Amino acid sequence: MVVTACLALILSAPVHAFDLQGHRGARGLAPENTLAAFRAALAIGVTTLETDLSLTKDGVLVLTHEPRLSAALTRGPDGTWLKQDGAPFSELSYEEVERYDVGRLNAQHDYAARWPEQRPVDGERIPRLTSLFELARERRSPGESLVHFNIETKVTPGGDFSTAGKVALTQAVIAAVRHAGLADRVTVQSFDWATLVETRRSAPDIFTSCLSVESTGMNTVRPGQDGASPWHAGLKLSDHGGSVPRLARAAGCSTWSPFWRNVTQNLVTEAHELGLRVIPWTVNDPAEMERMIELRVDGLITDYPDRASRVLAAKGVPIE
Repeated sequence: MVVTACLALILSAPVHAFDLQGHRGARGLAPENTLAAFRAALAIGVTTLETDLSLTKDGVLVLTHEPRLSAALTRGPDGTWLKQDGAPFSELSYEEVERYDVGRLNAQHDYAARWPEQRPVDGERIPRLTSLFELARERRSPGESLVHFNIETKVTPGGDFSTAGKVALTQAVIAAVRHAGLADRVTVQSFDWATLVETRRSAPDIFTSCLSVESTGMNTVRPGQDGASPWHAGLKLSDHGGSVPRLARAAGCSTWSPFWRNVTQNLVTEAHELGLRVIPWTVNDPAEMERMIELRVDGLITDYPDRASRVLAAKGVPIE
């Protein structure tokens, strides 16, 4: 009876503290990767602000998921929507970038239909990374933990679009983090692990997170002709027992961040045994959030941190 009671108590106890990450700030609620979205995420109580980075031609790190001006998000200085995607950020100065308004979705674009809860904030500009650091520098409220940052380097091995070079982008990120004094609060993540290997080489005190996805639309794990995925900085899955968590550990990552559909109990257990945190992306359905929590992942990246906050509260899971 005593053993049964103890087991029931353990199973009903709250799991470890959780890292709630607001994807692109809070894309489901406010214009993505804008200061308005990051303020919304902070108001909900996220522990980490997740965002994406590109480098302008004059060396300014800007927060954007796309490598170029997006017709789905962008109005020109005259207030009219871009008719097609515009110039890559690597070919624009920041003075040129900040002329564009990204405070609402283009209702005529297919992308807008995916985010019916997003509230426009006209006048929002594509922010600099330094502006995000300034926004979240202080504590969220007295007695609460300092917010962290998960910043993704937007580069691809194929080079489909003009972007900053991987080394140049990585060194710019490291310099910005160092200048802000935030090395202990920043994780650099990427699907292209070359930037993560470079980060660990140049700044071993900055944590890295290995992103991965295996789906019909995108597969960063599938090996190329040389046996290595072009996304994995020359590392071969076959050299690590076919295990993506082992491969991520070999790349020097402290976190493995898989597409949520790829997460299984065995993979979570294996990653934890390797000392990796597991933080799936991008989990927006409350039922899937519950499933991920039951698998004992260490956090979630979500467009709807408000939904995740409610799920975590209902399950008695503390947020870090």
